[in-house]
Amino acid sequence: MNVVPRRPLFYQPRRSNIYRVFVLLLMVLGALWFWQLTRRGAIRNPFLPTPTPTRTAQSYLLEGETYFTAGYLEAAITAYREAARLEPENAQIWAQLARIQAYSSNSLTTDYERSERLKQALESANQAVALAPDDSNAHAIRAFVLDWNATAALTTADERASLLLQAEQAATRALQLDSQNALAMAFYAEILIDQQKWSQAEQVIQQALERQPDLLDVQRVYAYVLESTMRYEQAIQAYQRALELAPNLTFLYISIGANYRRLALDVPADPAYDRERALLYEQAITYFARAADINKQLQIKDPVPYIAIAKAYSQQGDFFAAALNIRKALEFDPTNADLYGQLGIIYQRARNYESAIPALQCALRGCDPETSCQARFVRSCREGEGVTVTGLPLSPGTVDYYLVYGSVLAALSRPEQNYCPEAVSVLEELLAAYGDNPIIAQNAGVGLEICRSLAESARQPPTPYLTPTPLPTPRP
Repeated sequence: MNVVPRRPLFYQPRRSNIYRVFVLLLMVLGALWFWQLTRRGAIRNPFLPTPTPTRTAQSYLLEGETYFTAGYLEAAITAYREAARLEPENAQIWAQLARIQAYSSNSLTTDYERSERLKQALESANQAVALAPDDSNAHAIRAFVLDWNATAALTTADERASLLLQAEQAATRALQLDSQNALAMAFYAEILIDQQKWSQAEQVIQQALERQPDLLDVQRVYAYVLESTMRYEQAIQAYQRALELAPNLTFLYISIGANYRRLALDVPADPAYDRERALLYEQAITYFARAADINKQLQIKDPVPYIAIAKAYSQQGDFFAAALNIRKALEFDPTNADLYGQLGIIYQRARNYESAIPALQCALRGCDPETSCQARFVRSCREGEGVTVTGLPLSPGTVDYYLVYGSVLAALSRPEQNYCPEAVSVLEELLAAYGDNPIIAQNAGVGLEICRSLAESARQPPTPYLTPTPLPTPRP
């Protein structure tokens, strides 16, 4: 039987197309070729994430210099560290890092923090000299860092002498390598001042000024030479010229304010000079406040300007304003034991002895969160306000705190509230370390005598009172 094939009424029959086959073949071959090139790395895979450009050491150097000029020293240190990580053999990076680390120590509040930062600066300076032993600037900056380590509060007398000698040798080496190096001259003059070689320092800094008066370090050291030789008005002018070169370095504002504050202390204690004295303090506070404003703009929580403002108010006898500024500093760093010590001194000068005790306790012995609130706010803690504070060891920077704390504890001791055990402990520790100082020995002795008298009175038996014998009533 013959079956008639079905006709394609509703569809077109598929036919082979040689051109379509050829195009498909080309696509397959192209994909294989692209895969081979991608595997060899000749072509980058377009589906990979966009690469992040690798930063160079030079970009970090520019960033660090910008931060330094802006006054953001901690960020500048971070940038220079990154540059040193990328180019660890670059001596100039290490030298500039050391310089900024040394300057940044001015913004730290405790002796320990400053000492540690200066040690870090010395490590960087040593690295610079090791990498470039014939570089004059590297030796000059190392001399500068050695000098600042020598004058740090925690440095002993023997260490100071050794470090100053090393600093002088480094400065001399820098000038041997380049006798016209104004930076080396400036730092050498600073070392000479710290060695109390006043005339020689004056000659050297004048040579630096003749060669490069537009260098920040030259103007800063010139101001320091003038300040150290008690020419405070001229020192202010030199610091102001340094500010023109670096208008955002807050430690320069602090130095200017400190010189105004020093001038105020020299004004005669006569009512006729009260206005002159007040204007000088006002100038000092203005410069300290500028430093605080710059930090605020940079979002830097630096307590140093507020400490300086507090000292100016305290010297004027305005202890309320002084305490407010120290409390402001404590907002930035509520665990800073040194700030509690300064607050305690202000309370003591204001004769607010009861409030001085918890503040000085936090500074020297450390304290729990509740005591920290009593010290800062003179009240109990609210939620999130309390902090634990670690006390400061006895050092040249804390001697006054120990003396005032022990003396106040002794003076407020009573039989019903006896602070003498702690007072005796503090004062005896002080005498063991600084008993050769006649002022400390005398004041500590007064406190110890108070406690001895209190102890003796407690040991004495009570005085008996005679009870009269009643007489018999006479009878008629």
